[in-house]
Amino acid sequence: MSKPIKTEAELIGMARAELKAHADGPDGFDISIIRDGDSWEFRASADAATVAKPGYPESVAMLVQIGDHLSKQYDVKG
Repeated sequence: MSKPIKTEAELIGMARAELKAHADGPDGFDISIIRDGDSWEFRASADAATVAKPGYPESVAMLVQIGDHLSKQYDVKG
């Protein structure tokens, strides 16, 4: 059975909304999607100032969990 398909922008938007609801970290980091065959995951990147802010490591850890959850529910378009 195939999973519903979402665009990268839709998935990243869903991740940002979940992060806002569940993590108390800094804004200002980029989220991208890395594909590996049929699977995918989120990657976070930020400048040194953002990385140094309180809550950044926790936000990245939460992003990994969100990506794991969403990748089981959705495929990425294209």
